[in-house]
Amino acid sequence: MGKFSKKKHFVGVDISKDTLDLSLISQESYGSFKDKQISNTLTSYEEIKEWLKKEGIGKEEVMFCMEHTGTYGLLFFAWLSQEGYDYCVEPGLQIKRSLGMVRGKNDRIDARRISDYAYTHKDQLKSFVLPSTLMLQVKQLLTYRDQLVRVRTSLKNSVQSHEQYEVLTGLNEITRGIKREIEKYGEKIKEIESRIVSILEEDSEVKKNFDLSRSVKGVGLVLAAYMLVTTMNYTAFDNGRKYASYAGIAPFDERSGTSIKVKARTSYLGNKKIKTLLSNGANSAIQWDPEQRAYYKRKKEEGKDHKVIINAVSCKLVNRVFAVIKRQTPYVITYGHNFSKKDLDIS
Repeated sequence: MGKFSKKKHFVGVDISKDTLDLSLISQESYGSFKDKQISNTLTSYEEIKEWLKKEGIGKEEVMFCMEHTGTYGLLFFAWLSQEGYDYCVEPGLQIKRSLGMVRGKNDRIDARRISDYAYTHKDQLKSFVLPSTLMLQVKQLLTYRDQLVRVRTSLKNSVQSHEQYEVLTGLNEITRGIKREIEKYGEKIKEIESRIVSILEEDSEVKKNFDLSRSVKGVGLVLAAYMLVTTMNYTAFDNGRKYASYAGIAPFDERSGTSIKVKARTSYLGNKKIKTLLSNGANSAIQWDPEQRAYYKRKKEEGKDHKVIINAVSCKLVNRVFAVIKRQTPYVITYGHNFSKKDLDIS
């Protein structure tokens, strides 16, 4: 039986940048909604307490349910935690699919649908744990780093075009200026990465898990930091398989009886950022890890597509990281003597 099974009142919250739309549904009057809209500000949240008090609802009787909305909901989550309210945060697609075919859409209707979802699935819902300040800091720095990388990549892509112009115009100062900017962005990115490491060092347990994950060949600083944040220091996922599913790299079969059998494939609904980072890590692993390199060569000789093999190596990376976190010991390569130089050559 879930934590929310004994709750009598359920508040669905549709979160936007400027407002919160709330819809209350109660066990004794299922199907009847009471709606409220407030500003998405800390002072306005106090109106919720007065609203519930007016409805005769105690704090221990109610739970809140929201969709993942990125940064727009963080302040509200923090307020709920501080006030001692129980709440859960669910993937928007999961809520949408659970409702089946629906018609119409606006913020009030969405809030009602979320409250109905909470009531219907109260036995399966789990409490949301607000990330620590440290994790939020790392996440913000990673977001900032991504922005810098995108700008630097755009500048790099423009250099060749300006060099071609330069032959005709003679304006070589433009190319030189772009290259200086590229160097500046590179330095800033390194500063951000150093800052991430220094923040992680503030918590010995978090830093240890960060270092353990990096002991796996193919897992660099950025991937290790993203895995820390998305797993909430490896507390949000029970095993590597579940995380691989979250990242969209775990293949699933589709079959029914003897007539329907579809080749196993991954879901397009995974975390695309993590999937990309894992693919980059897998490409690095087949260059520096003897076992992964031999595995790649063997699968390639069997006729497997490069992307399929990289996806399989990505799954291996995830499972290795979760294994070292569980054991609390670094990953150690003990199989190098089993492979000849010929085996390791995939060029």
